[in-house]
Amino acid sequence: MTRLCALLLALLTPLAIADTLRIQGSNTIGATLAPALVRGLLQSRGISEIHSEPGAQANEVRIRGGDIQVDIAAHGSSTGFVALKAGDAELAAASRPIKDSEVADLQALGNLTSAEAEQVIALDGVAVLVHPDNPLPQLTIEQLARIFSGQIASWEELGVGGGPIQLYARDDRSGTWETFKALVLDPHGQRLADSARRFESGEELAEAVRQDRHAIGFSSLSTVHGARVLAVADGASRALLPSPAQIASEDYPLSRRLYFYLPPAQGNPLARALLDFTQSPRGQAIVASNGFIDQRVRTLSEPPQADMPPSYRRLSGEAQRLSVNFRFQEGSATLDNKAQRDVQRLVDYLKQNRKLERKVVLVGFGDAKDDARRAFLLSRLRAMAVRRELVRQGVTLREVIGLGAELPVAANTDTQGRIRNRRVEAWVY
Repeated sequence: MTRLCALLLALLTPLAIADTLRIQGSNTIGATLAPALVRGLLQSRGISEIHSEPGAQANEVRIRGGDIQVDIAAHGSSTGFVALKAGDAELAAASRPIKDSEVADLQALGNLTSAEAEQVIALDGVAVLVHPDNPLPQLTIEQLARIFSGQIASWEELGVGGGPIQLYARDDRSGTWETFKALVLDPHGQRLADSARRFESGEELAEAVRQDRHAIGFSSLSTVHGARVLAVADGASRALLPSPAQIASEDYPLSRRLYFYLPPAQGNPLARALLDFTQSPRGQAIVASNGFIDQRVRTLSEPPQADMPPSYRRLSGEAQRLSVNFRFQEGSATLDNKAQRDVQRLVDYLKQNRKLERKVVLVGFGDAKDDARRAFLLSRLRAMAVRRELVRQGVTLREVIGLGAELPVAANTDTQGRIRNRRVEAWVY
């Protein structure tokens, strides 16, 4: 009888959960990408029965498989860092970099800007959306700032019909909003008009724009949902659509990085396993299948143009540009966290394609903040910094070029633009 009671008790007791993980933060990541990555990790461990159920609130989900349980709450990037501090999450998802104030607030958990703590998991573009019938082809960042601040209030002021402009924006907790604010409004000293409708969900915003002929809004490229996407220009640079190639190279003016943040003091093995899986080729394939831009190295089409510097025009006619662009920590020639991982991705690509010996050309660029000669020297210095890392891994370079402030991809009038212009491209023969 005692044995029978014990058996019945065991059957009535829920299955024990040995490993748990709590992820909080970005709606852009948490809506579909994070759940897909979690399912991919479980499948990689041979778990076939995986179940998802809604959480306690909207934009929350619980995923179970085997003896693993993962809870995901997607209420905006800032909520992830709040949850880390409160001990309510082991992993924060963010669609913008951690702020200095958040780094200071979380210093008890370790340095969240270190390469191990701050990991870029995907690339994305903030897409500017209008109604499908809107004929406007493109806008500059300055025009966007004036539109979303309310200074430009009608479509007629932009040369098209349509009456008053209706503004749609993400909510204050959203990393998408933080990115738009940092790249569009702040550089021009503007604030969002009070008339803007705010959305926690990018999907809901895009659907609202699709149904409103007067609308303009912004969302992740992964949540366009039938709205029309405009090309965007920054300063004198050419207007670009948020295509996969332009986002992979981060040339598109409103490109952004998506992050997982794992505090160094956090010992959760499932969190570390998810990060490692996400950075693997299989994880990056899941990134791509969910509408984001993965970080696998690929070739880009860069045909010769008459306005290119001669050495660059020659290169574009003879070699192929790769999707990786190396960028640097602000004010230094030290590779940023993404670039450090991109070095290994580039080496792996070169090995797979047998291009380790004198097949690679590095092209460094700077900004026009300083005089032309200094910009040239610094652009070559940055290219040499990348060369040094590649040489350590057995790559013999064909050529290293510095082009100074030529071919800017952003305006040099603000810090963010100058940082984007300080880059190193990789080309292969």
